[in-house]
Amino acid sequence: MSSLPRFTALQVMQDAPVIPVIVLNDVAHAVPMARALVAGGIRMLEVTLRTPQALACIEAIAKAVPEAVVGAGTVRSKSDAQAAAHAGARFAVSPGYTSAVGQACRDAGLALLPGVATGSEIMMAQEDGFTELKFFPAMQAGGPAMLKAWSGPFFDVKFCPTGGVTLQNAPDFLALPNVVCVGGSWVVPADAFAQGDWARVTQLASDTQSLARR
Repeated sequence: MSSLPRFTALQVMQDAPVIPVIVLNDVAHAVPMARALVAGGIRMLEVTLRTPQALACIEAIAKAVPEAVVGAGTVRSKSDAQAAAHAGARFAVSPGYTSAVGQACRDAGLALLPGVATGSEIMMAQEDGFTELKFFPAMQAGGPAMLKAWSGPFFDVKFCPTGGVTLQNAPDFLALPNVVCVGGSWVVPADAFAQGDWARVTQLASDTQSLARR
């Protein structure tokens, strides 16, 4: 994958209002799902490492859907980062942050959106040079009110809130000046996968394009 352009975390966040949080249990769904999302205007795809098939799905998308930019979610260790990069991932998203994960992603050439839920975690990520962060779990950890509170002391940090974000509450997050995009699973519902309803996935992706961002 070294011949492909690298993205910064900010570029990943700025590409569309929503980064879909994707859980794939069947490799056969990976390519049609990716094509459906791209058709709806979303090309940054976070495939979470929550299933045994996740790495194979990342590899399938990377090989068959060049117009997509596939990333790995739920990256929790150095081995996760290495395996994701080997499969063709070009960015990583973690549920929390450790320096080891941050360094592993740098070594693997993966842009990283580290997960944070507290001020101390933000400071730890900043110490290692990360200023674009995933706020997770967003609704459970304080929602838009928490991000408003952070905008003072952490004025130089940009966030992608994920966790409990829906089409209905996404505008509340996207209206905040320190939010660049949101992460959401509503764009890729499990029942659409089960039914092979890729037109629905495309429509859900298309619907996100109207979400306002600063």
